[in-house]
Amino acid sequence: MTRETTGETVVAHCPNPGSMLSVAALGSEVWLSPCDKPGRVLRWTWELIRVGEVLVGINTNRTNDLVAEAVRLQRIPELAGYASVRREVRYGRNSRIDLLLEASDRPTCFVEVKNVTLRRGATADWPVEFPDSVTGRGAKHLAALADAVAQGHRAVMLYVAQRADARHLRLAADIDPGYVAAAAQASAAVWKVSAIVAGST
Repeated sequence: MTRETTGETVVAHCPNPGSMLSVAALGSEVWLSPCDKPGRVLRWTWELIRVGEVLVGINTNRTNDLVAEAVRLQRIPELAGYASVRREVRYGRNSRIDLLLEASDRPTCFVEVKNVTLRRGATADWPVEFPDSVTGRGAKHLAALADAVAQGHRAVMLYVAQRADARHLRLAADIDPGYVAAAAQASAAVWKVSAIVAGST
């Protein structure tokens, strides 16, 4: 990657474990953030890529930050009214929930967050899609959410698209039919709404 301000070529960390299908074209404009943390091997982190006229957030770590802030600011009505928001809380068998929402007057809410970057169509009404590669881990998360509901808790699977052209979401059955099957099974277990937040990156 080349820094526009200096012309320097740098190697940046890519904090996205997916295939990045549709958002990794050679020669695209990318945005990096610096990191001076001791022990960090790569100084730069890949944050955004320009796809056509749209900036797309590819850093999956930012997604949880966005949702945690939105919950604290009561910007997501379905997740409003909780007194406590905790992150990366252990639960189930060797799992961590992205956000755990707690209040004295309602069931605990388990929120799993997924970053969505895939968009394979050019028309305005084309959906963004998840996942962009096979994700056994994602299917495991859905099963864990269903288990949480069976124990009397509330569970929400939240898909976040950090791109301003996101209008609606579709699960990519052609890429990972196992994930789509797991989502259907989890929905049958009556866990809360699948949702999408369109970011204005």
